Amino acid sequence: MLIAFLRHGSNGALIAGVLALALWAAAGGPALGPGWIVLGALLFYASEYGWHRFAFHASPSSRPLVLRLQRRLHYDHHAEPGRLDLLFLPFWFLAPVLAANALLFWLIFGAGAVAPMVFGVCLAILHYEWTHYVAHIPYRPRTAWGRFIKHYHLRHHFISEKFWFGVSNPSFDVLWRTAPDPKTVTKSPYVRNLFGDRATDGLK
Repeated sequence: MLIAFLRHGSNGALIAGVLALALWAAAGGPALGPGWIVLGALLFYASEYGWHRFAFHASPSSRPLVLRLQRRLHYDHHAEPGRLDLLFLPFWFLAPVLAANALLFWLIFGAGAVAPMVFGVCLAILHYEWTHYVAHIPYRPRTAWGRFIKHYHLRHHFISEKFWFGVSNPSFDVLWRTAPDPKTVTKSPYVRNLFGDRATDGLK
C-alpha cells in the first residue's frame, strides 16, 4: 500500500523534500517555526478547493495542448478513477506550483517564512494525496473520519461532479454550499466523462 503510494506522482519527491528541509533546519538552517508551518498548511487546504472546483473542472480549452493538460490533470481521473497513474499530482505540475508559492511567501511574509511555510504546504499536500489515494483503493479506513471522508469524496466521482470538491476535508464545500444531501442529487451523466464530447473534440 505504502510502496504504491510512493511509486506514483510526486509523493516520493515530496517526502524527500520534507526530510531535506527538516535535516537542514536541524543542522542550523532555517527555523521551521510551527506558526508558519500551520499557516502554510492552512493556505494549501484553502487552495485545494479552489484548484479542484475552478481549475481542474474548468471548461475544456479550444487549444489542444491545454486540453491535453486538463485531461491529464483531472478529466482522465474521472474517466478512470481507479488508475493510480492518473490519481496523483505529477511532478511537472507540482514543482512550478511550489516554486510560485515560495516566491509569494517571500514577497508577502519575508525570507524567514519561506522554508517553514513550504514545509507546511508539503505536509498538507502529502495528507491530501494520501487521503485521495485511500479513497480510490479497495481499503476500509480504520477510523470513522477516514471512512466518512472516503465516502464523501466518492460521491464526487459516482454521483455528481458538480458537488463535494473537498478531498482532504469538506470545510469549503460547507462554506460554498457544494455539499448537499446526496439523496437529493440526481446522478450526473457526466460524472465519469467530464463535459462529454467537448473534452475530446479539441483533440480531433
